[in-house]
Amino acid sequence: MQQETLKKGWHFDNSYAHLPQTFFTKQGAVPVQSPKLILFNTSLATSLGLNAEALNSADGAEVFAGNLTPEGAEPLAQAYAGHQFGNFNMLGDGRALLLGEQITPQGERVDIQLKGSGRTPYSRGGDGRAAVGPMLREYIISEAMHALGIPTTRSLAVVSTGENITRETERPGAILTRVASSHLRVATFQYAARWGSIDDLRALADYTLQRHFSDIAEADNRYLLLLQEVIKRQASLIAKWQQVGFIHGVMNTDNMAISGETIDYGPCAFMDAYNPATVFSSIDTQGRYAYGNQPYIGGWNLARFAETLLPLLHEDEEQAVQIAQDAIAQFSELYHHYWLSGMRSKLGLFNEEAEDEALIRDLLELMEEHSADYTNTFLELTFDTLKGTPLFDTSEFAEWNDRHQARLGRQQEGKEESQQLMRTSNPAVIPRNHRVEEALERAENHGDLSVMEKLLAVLSNPFAHSPEQSEYAELPAQCNTSYQTFCGT
Repeated sequence: MQQETLKKGWHFDNSYAHLPQTFFTKQGAVPVQSPKLILFNTSLATSLGLNAEALNSADGAEVFAGNLTPEGAEPLAQAYAGHQFGNFNMLGDGRALLLGEQITPQGERVDIQLKGSGRTPYSRGGDGRAAVGPMLREYIISEAMHALGIPTTRSLAVVSTGENITRETERPGAILTRVASSHLRVATFQYAARWGSIDDLRALADYTLQRHFSDIAEADNRYLLLLQEVIKRQASLIAKWQQVGFIHGVMNTDNMAISGETIDYGPCAFMDAYNPATVFSSIDTQGRYAYGNQPYIGGWNLARFAETLLPLLHEDEEQAVQIAQDAIAQFSELYHHYWLSGMRSKLGLFNEEAEDEALIRDLLELMEEHSADYTNTFLELTFDTLKGTPLFDTSEFAEWNDRHQARLGRQQEGKEESQQLMRTSNPAVIPRNHRVEEALERAENHGDLSVMEKLLAVLSNPFAHSPEQSEYAELPAQCNTSYQTFCGT
């Protein structure tokens, strides 16, 4: 088995398994009947040091289904607890197993996780399984996010299990292999603070520092620095979401990764017509996780993270609270800085002027008023093809465009440089909801992967602005304002 493991490129070193056992339960995956590889990410596998040819096989399907455990892997389910729509719950990996930590040829450490691998002690009555459609959806969106330059977990493989699962109806089962810098979450710290000892909490914090912030791991004020670094990464991440119109849909604290990566693609979707109130998730009836609320929820989640660190920030509780509050207060300013910087780039602006934010917000207000498509509006501005939409025909937009052109004229960089900045800041394509649904329907109901494979190819280089991407920038024939996504999809 060791020789086979080396042949396939696995190189495990499982540091999480050395934490106090309160944080996990060791167990194997529940075997499935007849796994079959549906999608395999060859380029990702190669970058991880894996033998793509050896794993893109029937033997690989057995591994990605959990039927075979590679030498050196230590499968375990992680415990965590957190807020779901503002309510605190005991959670944990109810349908996932951390297979192990792969050490890449570059010396990086990444988690290899099986999602949909069967029941664990944290399943809370669930079957621990997943359906083909939702797993393919996570593959599409996570890989599209990576191509957009947004920190994210990655998708290595999807296998069908040969078994049906019951949701609204009988659906074919599947398992996703997910790759992440780690699966440490705000909710992992919430679990430690609620049910662990102070030593457990300190062990988790020290482990996190060593794994993700090694340059500050030995500092005297390392726990404050940990808080500040997590705040900084989340501010940057959510700003990137806003800049491409991405709506996560379920920003519970268990879906906020300490690493600053986007994690868990359940009811997520990309916005078409610009509207800050846009919600796709069927269970978000109050709009808690609407597009425009994402920065505020990010700050709320980080406040919950800060609360877990209070015993480590200072021995005096009042002083610890003040330290935490001062740190959290920086989130809004950091987010605003990252968002404004990114929006300037989307408009081709290299330098800073005091009126830039007004210019940006005035455009967004016009887009909302005229239901203009978010992605395509910036695309038309990039190539100066301002025609064919109600927004561009208004006198208000003409006035705004004059201001924009005057602003561009006040910087040293010329028109070509500005356009190039816009080309690299405004994607030609995003995973349009109707395109994703089309691909999933063909794959799940007809066994036809060709539509999905073409979509993945187009999304793999969203800033190419190539002719074949044009049709994927088109809006659906009928605007479906009632489009809904579902948790687990």
